Amino acid sequence: MKGKLIIFSAPSGSGKSTIVNWLMQEHPELKLYFSISCTSRPPRGTEQDGVEYFFVTPEDFRQRIEKGEFLEYEEVYENRFYGTQKAQVERQRDAGQNVVFDVDVKGGVNIKQFYGDEALSIFIQPPSVEELRRRLEGRGTDTPEAIDSRVAKASYELTFANQFDQIIVNDNLDEAKAATLKAVQAFLKD
Repeated sequence: MKGKLIIFSAPSGSGKSTIVNWLMQEHPELKLYFSISCTSRPPRGTEQDGVEYFFVTPEDFRQRIEKGEFLEYEEVYENRFYGTQKAQVERQRDAGQNVVFDVDVKGGVNIKQFYGDEALSIFIQPPSVEELRRRLEGRGTDTPEAIDSRVAKASYELTFANQFDQIIVNDNLDEAKAATLKAVQAFLKD
């Protein structure tokens, strides 16, 4: 049976990665597997080609863009591309994997448009921009300037929420996890 697609997007600090990782680790019965993206950055640490990412040169990435091989892609910094390859997603689906995307809001909207009802798109939303700022400050990993930049970006990203199938407000992590699990289970039953 062909796998389904579940797209997660959220502003930084919304708790998306925490929820997605919990879902994948605690619910193996859902047969969830991350989409393996392509990037033009070099591997870090113990990363392996075809496991965490497919590593290619910037030139190769551009050629793949020209050939229309990506569902979505972004040039995050000059010559630093990230993208989702159509053929890789289809290989995973053909293997019966339910493919999970952890992507930015534009990528999430693009993937949903491409797959329509075959995909469930979930937007994890912070309770407020002020709470998001508090969470980012609480991490202690970013400079005040970086936090200001992330908060500004988050305000923009929140304008995309209504383009997703489900909006889950992460005001309480356990409740957000439960709501996400319920939404994914319902989608996979169809």
